[in-house]
Amino acid sequence: MSQLSTLEEQIHWKNWIESHDPDAGDQLVKKYLPLVSFHVQRISVSLPKSVSRDDIRSLGMMGLFDALERFDPYRDLKFDTYASFRIRGAILDGLRKEDWLSRSARDKAKKIEAAAEKLEQELMRNASPKEIACSLNITEDEVYTALNENFFANVLSMDENPQEQEEKESHFHIKDEKALLPEENLMKQELYSELAKVIESLNEKEQLVLQLFYKEELTLTEIGQVMNLSTSRISQIHSRAIYKLRATMKDNK
Repeated sequence: MSQLSTLEEQIHWKNWIESHDPDAGDQLVKKYLPLVSFHVQRISVSLPKSVSRDDIRSLGMMGLFDALERFDPYRDLKFDTYASFRIRGAILDGLRKEDWLSRSARDKAKKIEAAAEKLEQELMRNASPKEIACSLNITEDEVYTALNENFFANVLSMDENPQEQEEKESHFHIKDEKALLPEENLMKQELYSELAKVIESLNEKEQLVLQLFYKEELTLTEIGQVMNLSTSRISQIHSRAIYKLRATMKDNK
């Protein structure tokens, strides 16, 4: 983020809140612009290459501008936390409206799922991505990518839209995710335990990529620098790890 002293930022916020001073707004946008890049890269990991990064960035910028308009600096909430919520929400909202996963991509995912089920019945075990790829005369990477994209699309369609939800409320609200019923908490702990065991079955590189991406919240580019690998290679490792987790968790249900 751009280097603004605490005093300078406070002055910019004062000028922005009191008179919507354009210069103050520009300085605040510049300071928090890296948040947009961060969320664009993280969400783009699960999107087809046909989806323009520039389009995703534009959605993220809309979220940042929206956060700037709505934020109350006098409340006990950091702007980067609030802005992250708005940026991510704006991107996901835009993706929902555009239906970014094409019909051909959905059809391809269905064919792969069908081939996997057929092979599993024939082999009496889980089919490997290589076996699925051979049966359809496609590459393993196509199998990983198609299923991961379809999985993300399904999750996206089920997610509640944070933008629409907030329009119905007079104040900014974040659901208290910690307020779980006892049975929900037990199921959550069991899921975490099961997921931890599955992660242990991944190879060392896959475990490291997941840890750096989801726990340390590094971007794929940053992970590539840490592991001395290209961003595309890190993306490939990430896709394979998610595929393995998805397949194993599905099999354990």
